[in-house]
Amino acid sequence: MKGSKGALIALASIPLIMTLGNSMLLPILPQISKELGITAFQVSMLITVYGLIAILMIPVAGYLSDRYGRKKVILPSLILAAVGGAVCVAAAWFSTGISAYWIILGGRFIQGIGAAGAFPIVIPFVGDLFKDEKEVSKGLGIIETSNTFGKVLSPILGAYLGTILWYAPFIAIPVLCLISCALVIFLVHKPKTEDKAEPKSLKQFMTGIKETLHERGRWLYAIFAIGGICMFATFGVLFYLSETLEAKYNLHGAYKGFVLAIPLALLCLASYGSGKVIGKNKPLMKWIGFGGMVIVTAAMLITVLSDNIYFMVGFLSLSGIGIGVVLPCMDALITEGIEEESRGTITSLYSSMRFIGVALGPPVVSLLMNRGHWTLFGTMAGVGAVGGLLSFFAVTPSKEDSEGGGQPVRSEHKMKKGNPLRQRVR
Repeated sequence: MKGSKGALIALASIPLIMTLGNSMLLPILPQISKELGITAFQVSMLITVYGLIAILMIPVAGYLSDRYGRKKVILPSLILAAVGGAVCVAAAWFSTGISAYWIILGGRFIQGIGAAGAFPIVIPFVGDLFKDEKEVSKGLGIIETSNTFGKVLSPILGAYLGTILWYAPFIAIPVLCLISCALVIFLVHKPKTEDKAEPKSLKQFMTGIKETLHERGRWLYAIFAIGGICMFATFGVLFYLSETLEAKYNLHGAYKGFVLAIPLALLCLASYGSGKVIGKNKPLMKWIGFGGMVIVTAAMLITVLSDNIYFMVGFLSLSGIGIGVVLPCMDALITEGIEEESRGTITSLYSSMRFIGVALGPPVVSLLMNRGHWTLFGTMAGVGAVGGLLSFFAVTPSKEDSEGGGQPVRSEHKMKKGNPLRQRVR
């Protein structure tokens, strides 16, 4: 497809920027708390409110993207995220104390709504742009790599900007969003579709989604859960390392950021490699995904044996490799296994599960840390094992995919009137 590389670069900028817009705040939360004179709980809400509203709005954005088009949802969402960032900057510039805090919290609320219509829509958009399944897999690998690269940069860049001005990360958000918006406008073009069916009513659409979930629920729910587990493990590990490095080893600012970036950098490289290797072979995606969850489980089990910081960083980095291997496989399976007219909504449900994992990781780990090293990583290993079992038993590409073609599910009959997504599963 002509211009596909430029389109992929533009789309890859979205997860990078959305990740930076949220995770850059993590290393400067104590600094924000001090500047505004607020409690640790209040400052944590700057992260939580962003994630909670995104979880609620992602399915809505997915439906709108299926009905009206991906680009028509992504562009306003990026502008909305930029507006949210600008509100935060204005509050920090013109107000002080608790009044500034409440305005910043409102800005983060707006930014979360924008994020819900940006990154989650990128995954189905890649499936729309590339009709060759091998290209879809590569594209999704690049998207995951961009997302993870944002996580690698976030602790370092956020800590550095915080040394210049405590609200400098807020200033970066609208600037980056507008750059991404311009890239999407000029480089991403609406894909040509063979079937130009009239938009479905909400009732028809919801009926179709229910039938899709009913017919394909086994593997869809498994992939939803695996995505959530991967994000739970990633952010749980980051929270644990962040707390441990600061409390036990007195590492702060950019030094702590560089250590946190080690497992994330390996996760980033693994995502890129996995996306290139899997191609369009669905059984290979299943087994690579299963292997990645085995690595995560084993790394957590081994981490139980010692609380030495070098030992832990090493094996938690190994778990990052496992997660990086898994995510492009799950992205490709769910994107290529769902038809274009419902792809946005189904993948948005998957993105919501990932956001839930992000939201649950830090608080759950904070509770488990009080119960001891063995309890914490034993539980993390157990969660990883659940993901491995789901990969093994519930993710089941059809036999026809063994040659590297086909999809986990495919239509065999034309859509029935009134039930646009009603299909028979192989």
